[in-house]
Amino acid sequence: MKLFCAAADWGTTHFRLWLLDTDGKVAGTRSSEQGIMHCQPAGFRDVLESHLDALFAPADLPVVICGMAGSRQGWVEAGYVDTPAALDDVVRKAASVPGSGRQVFILPGIAQRQPSAPDVMRGEETQLLGAFDGKTGDVLVCMPGTHSKWVEMSAGKVTGFTTHLTGELFSVISRDTILSHAVAGSTFDETAFAQAAARALEDPGGLTAALFSIRAGQLLGYRDQSAGRAELSGLLIGTEIATARSAYGGAAQVHLVASGRMATLYDIALVKAGCDVVKIDAGEVTRRGLWQAATQLLGARQPARIS
Repeated sequence: MKLFCAAADWGTTHFRLWLLDTDGKVAGTRSSEQGIMHCQPAGFRDVLESHLDALFAPADLPVVICGMAGSRQGWVEAGYVDTPAALDDVVRKAASVPGSGRQVFILPGIAQRQPSAPDVMRGEETQLLGAFDGKTGDVLVCMPGTHSKWVEMSAGKVTGFTTHLTGELFSVISRDTILSHAVAGSTFDETAFAQAAARALEDPGGLTAALFSIRAGQLLGYRDQSAGRAELSGLLIGTEIATARSAYGGAAQVHLVASGRMATLYDIALVKAGCDVVKIDAGEVTRRGLWQAATQLLGARQPARIS
């Protein structure tokens, strides 16, 4: 089998690696919890090489990386491309890693340098490349996560975006506030989630009062504790969607880049909001974006061989 490159999504807490052949098909894959917060004692190069060795990757196989490995706390700072940001510019401004023993490129993020609305993304730009490269229309994209992104694109450029701390707020509230008692031991009830999301969509400004009502409702016997986690999630996601749609003119169609449970929950809430949802698998477009970047960066390079 002829290999073309390795592609890695290297985040804060997770690491994913694919070996890709000359057609962009997956020839091998690895994943671990060795995000940038956990790999520095071993060193970035050693972590990468250990995964490549486990897949018997050739010593001259090049690697293209996206994510937090290009942050200031990462392996090599890859910087940002400023909005309006053409997706091709993200590839052209990739940083080369010196002293790595093989060709290693890290893709930059995108920065919105507006005093009234400063924002940054790192990793999501590669998903956008995989999902929208070559598309020329106007789209609104929702990208759920610890820090959810809402992105406006026009003519193949990222023209603006907003980050919502929805996932991080869920984690902090459910762990470090009075609501930790309201979500403890609860299972996930999609009906309760949908009802809470609908409440937040109708009155996003009432979020803080709605959050406390989860606990009060349980104490007074109006609500079942088993639904606490779903209600918290529904209120936060519903508020995010209501706020984002208001900021972007109440767009009727939203491209949802997500996978797993997040894809399901955001789809439910977006439909409640009256949106036409176009679903895109986040893992698939991450890999596709890395492949597209590799073909541009490496050009007509002769593929390596794997035994």
